[in-house]
Amino acid sequence: MVNVEDLIYDWNVVDRAIPKVVGLEFDDETLRDGLQSPSVVDPPVEKKIELLHLMDSIGIHTANLGLPGAGGRPREDILRMAKEIADSRLRIQANVACRTVVSDIEPVVEISQRAGIPIEVCAFIGSSQIRQFTEDWSLETMLEHTRKALTFCRDHDLPVMYVTEDTTRAFPATLKALFGTAIELGARRICVCDTVGHATQFGAASVVRFVKEEIVDKLDPTVGIDWHGHMDRNLGLANSIAAIQAGATRVHGTALGIGERAGNTPMDLMLVNARLKGWIDNDLTRLPEYVRAVAAAVEVRIPHNYPVLGNDAFETGTGVHAAAVIKAFRKGDVRLADSVYSGVPAHMVGLEQRIGIGPMSGRSNVVWCLEKLGIEPTDERIQRVLDAGKSSKRLLTEAQIRAAAR
Repeated sequence: MVNVEDLIYDWNVVDRAIPKVVGLEFDDETLRDGLQSPSVVDPPVEKKIELLHLMDSIGIHTANLGLPGAGGRPREDILRMAKEIADSRLRIQANVACRTVVSDIEPVVEISQRAGIPIEVCAFIGSSQIRQFTEDWSLETMLEHTRKALTFCRDHDLPVMYVTEDTTRAFPATLKALFGTAIELGARRICVCDTVGHATQFGAASVVRFVKEEIVDKLDPTVGIDWHGHMDRNLGLANSIAAIQAGATRVHGTALGIGERAGNTPMDLMLVNARLKGWIDNDLTRLPEYVRAVAAAVEVRIPHNYPVLGNDAFETGTGVHAAAVIKAFRKGDVRLADSVYSGVPAHMVGLEQRIGIGPMSGRSNVVWCLEKLGIEPTDERIQRVLDAGKSSKRLLTEAQIRAAAR
């Protein structure tokens, strides 16, 4: 069997100093930021628990369970999910989002104790000057909130990720003051947020590199750096990759990129790209199940052309493309078939290349499809099916292929 890597010249790595990425982690925000999307429904807790198990199965490290400060059902759901993590001994760990005020964080103490597991507090506060001006905040006010909230966390043994909203539009001196105070008070992770989707890849790398070199490395190099990105400019995935290469050690995302406004970095596509880059070796064969379960739970549709996981991602009816894929299959090499006309190997996510028949199909498409359906590809059948495909406005369904073959 041929080594596919020997057949591909990879311009993604040539003549570049590729940073080594070790120990990359993922924080799934589907059940928090994802549910803040204006177009989704908040599913029952049983569905959320199902999603937690799927997140665990694809190697996601932490899941944000919601906003305990909201009280009511959201807080009850957080407790149920935290207990499920403990009772089922899932590897995935829990965190929750809280404003940097003690009243938001107080419920986490009880939830953690009742569930019997540590729960990371993601304590967030605005950091950009535009936010400060709008809210009539002073830097000292923000620092005071930070001191009170993180002192409470430290006194109650709550692990902390300190989150600065709108980091990508904040002044360096403000970030030094806020992050520096958080680290001094025991925060084990700090989060750089592109809250409004402002950053480009250069900007994402620049701010992460600044935070790493000018704050973390000087105060405590063991503190982790998170990246939280949004899709307002459709750069969430690219920015996350740039942030990792600049020093981020955990990245946030949501299934299918659901979330505030245009959404968050798509967790599923982040995992695929991290795997293709060799940063992780997670088993992603249950990734389609994960996104389908999320889509059903929150009642959104997976776009047909969604990368990797959409219905069209690994299907072609175009004659030239299909012929090459079929030739690779006939060589008995799935990896070759997965690579000749695809940048993502379908088998990596438990899927396979599919051949269809439509207006741009050729004879090889028809022969392949008939054989797959267990129908002898006689000349007459091939011609009837090919004619049906040429006269159709879209790819034929299996029923239409069978009907034409008859």
